[in-house]
Amino acid sequence: MLQSFWAEILATLITLAIVVLVRVLAAKAITEYAKHSQLLAHRANLAIRYTNVFLTVLFFVVVFAIWGVNSDDLFVTFTSLLTILGVAFFAQWSILSNITSGIILLFSLPFKIGDTVKILDKDYPIEAEIEDIKAFHTYLRTKSGEIITIPNTVMMQKGISVINDPTAENQEFTD
Repeated sequence: MLQSFWAEILATLITLAIVVLVRVLAAKAITEYAKHSQLLAHRANLAIRYTNVFLTVLFFVVVFAIWGVNSDDLFVTFTSLLTILGVAFFAQWSILSNITSGIILLFSLPFKIGDTVKILDKDYPIEAEIEDIKAFHTYLRTKSGEIITIPNTVMMQKGISVINDPTAENQEFTD
């Protein structure tokens, strides 16, 4: 019985080995890029997590193809699952919005941990140092030591002024 699936087992093991190798190489590449571009380890780790999720999903798609799962059945299951998740996320759109904003903040690098920023909000302006940037929230510490949690969506929607950027001190502005 097991011998009749020998090709599929071997192909699955090879695929698994390739995915593990790509995950390790991608993690090393992201870490090296982070060192050369002086990104914080936190942002590199977040990029590694996103890459690992993508590679895991890709692995399962390939394994389903190897084992001959009927693509029509898989498509119906996948779209049903996405519909359910879509309704759940629509009900909680802020979660999806914060994740998307977190990804944009990760790659656009408008500010980084350690920068002092001023959030330009007419009702409640905030001046604080960025403590941490997570997938959903950014944590700020005021001069008085108060920790403020700001959703990443707000960090994308409001004007942000970087008051002191240690890496920008020695840079000249050119046209």
